[in-house]
Amino acid sequence: MKELKYINQFFYKYKFRLLLGILISIASRYLAVKVPEIVKNSVNVANDYHLGAITDIELVQKNLLHNILLIIGLAILSGFFTFLMRQTIIVTSRLIEFDLKNNIYQQYQRLSLNFYKKNRTGDLMNRISEDVNKVRMYVGPAIMYTINMLVMFSVAIYKMIQIDVKLTLYTLIPFPILSLSIFILSKNIHLRSTLVQEQLSRLTTYTQEVFSGINVIKSYAIEHISQKDFGAIVESNKEKNVHLYKIQAFFFPLMILLIGASNIIVLYVGGMQYIKGYISIGVIAEFIMYTNMLTWPVAIVGWVTSTIQQAEASQKRINEFLDQKPEIENNSEQITLIQGAIEFNNVSLTYDDTNITALKDVSFSIHPGETLAIIGKTGSGKSSILNLISRLYDTTSGHIKIDKQPIDALNIYNLRNNIGFVPQDPFLFSDTISNNIKFGKENATEAEITHASKQAVVHNNIIGFKQQYNTVLGERGVTLSGGQKQRISIARAIIKKPTIYIFDDCLSAVDTETEEKILTNLKQISAKSTTIIVSHRISAAQLADKVIVLDQGKIVQQGTHIELVNISGIYQETYKQQLEEKEIE
Repeated sequence: MKELKYINQFFYKYKFRLLLGILISIASRYLAVKVPEIVKNSVNVANDYHLGAITDIELVQKNLLHNILLIIGLAILSGFFTFLMRQTIIVTSRLIEFDLKNNIYQQYQRLSLNFYKKNRTGDLMNRISEDVNKVRMYVGPAIMYTINMLVMFSVAIYKMIQIDVKLTLYTLIPFPILSLSIFILSKNIHLRSTLVQEQLSRLTTYTQEVFSGINVIKSYAIEHISQKDFGAIVESNKEKNVHLYKIQAFFFPLMILLIGASNIIVLYVGGMQYIKGYISIGVIAEFIMYTNMLTWPVAIVGWVTSTIQQAEASQKRINEFLDQKPEIENNSEQITLIQGAIEFNNVSLTYDDTNITALKDVSFSIHPGETLAIIGKTGSGKSSILNLISRLYDTTSGHIKIDKQPIDALNIYNLRNNIGFVPQDPFLFSDTISNNIKFGKENATEAEITHASKQAVVHNNIIGFKQQYNTVLGERGVTLSGGQKQRISIARAIIKKPTIYIFDDCLSAVDTETEEKILTNLKQISAKSTTIIVSHRISAAQLADKVIVLDQGKIVQQGTHIELVNISGIYQETYKQQLEEKEIE
């Protein structure tokens, strides 16, 4: 159970609730094991009347009525304590589940972007849902039933030994066999549970990818291929689950068999002792009740063992992520004022997952309030520069400075909070348009939202919707066109009013006329902010103070728009080509 040591911190946190639950559980089980003793007395009284040792029928009836009322009272009290026990232990398990999910989610938030490139979304979702649920079963029901089992065993066997040591020893003969069986079976359950959880992650990942890419599947009419692949994964999942439950199926029949053997021993050995006059007939009835009371605790040993093994396997998978250290760490807690000066000195970047060198010895500088345009073909390294400025990655070599300070010496959250980032592929949440824009400024007013939308040239589109700004978007903004998604994403950045604006080819889905309007608005809005615009279109660079041209990760040209247009090279060629295309249109 070494993987489950992580949960000990939560046991300590809720120690008083758990201790109260344990005390209530002990009281509940103690009351329950008092019933066989009352039944023994009732059977002995009835047997004595039958044998003529007692002749007063009214005394017998009064005694039996008194015992019946005691049994009813004990049952009610035991039930009430059982209710309280579940309210403490099971509720505590839900609190631990809440804390564990928050810990995992916080770890997901801390981990670097590179982590998400290496791990599938479905697997991440499965670990925070299915795996956590398996662990919850351990910290709740498994612990509760284990306490019940230990209390019941301790009290019942103590009572049995007090009555008759020999009969107790005979009754307990099957239990060593039970212990050995559990040890063997639990090892197999642990191994098979791990395989089941891993396969479930594959299933979750596949379905998540299919749902996200359903438009591609339908466009290419490959539903039958998708169904075939899904069927293969489901079949493998079924086989592994059947494999697991086959071994689990041994537990309950084995428990019932061993309890049945104990009952037979009680009847035979107890019957022989009764015949010889060593014990009363009530003792046999009492022993049978004790033995049957142990049926559920003994049977639950199998379930508890299985649950713990599954929890161990799930917590191991969770720990794999919790133990990971973020590649990008915050090295300062100090909040500083970001002015917007950016400097790259011989910066190179190689992605360790693909081993692709995206940038090679890149050097440039931007003064606060200036606009930089980055032009280049696909794969030239444009987005990599933006990722470095946001410190989503650290450089492989070279240095980046923000306001003359090393970027890794700044408070990372302070840095990112001063950046308004519009990605090439904008992400919109399944929420209202208004709330999607308010991601840039949580407490934004309706007037601010409307103003930002007008600046992004998307206001007229929004008011054309039936619910206008209260329109709820589909997943990833699927109900909007590509251009509308890009402009809402721009409005989100505008409303933030950051020190640094970053636009990563975010106008690729809009027409030239709309692009010009947006660029003009952005020039006015970002007059006091540092602005970086990445684009394939030269038109986006015309209003920039500086332009750099990238090719295969290197800066091949650098200057103003006017300077580069008059120098032969990639920029001039691209400008002429796009000018001709515009004239043809």
